Amino acid sequence: MYTRSEKGDDLNKVQAFRKQQGLTQIELARKVGVARQTINLIENGKYNPSLSLCISLARELETDLNALFWEEKE
Repeated sequence: MYTRSEKGDDLNKVQAFRKQQGLTQIELARKVGVARQTINLIENGKYNPSLSLCISLARELETDLNALFWEEKE
């Protein structure tokens, strides 16, 4: 079963995957067609991206939606 993390800092893993890819917020924003501030808000759990933006982020970060936004609960 997948559940959304209850901890705000673990809300998503966009920042971790972005850094793993060696991308800045600006570079990722350009790749997915949004402003850098949008990436910052997503990484800080202050903005819920649309499904299409989630898919674009996952594609650019070479992962899938489950790994990026959800985690498996034991």
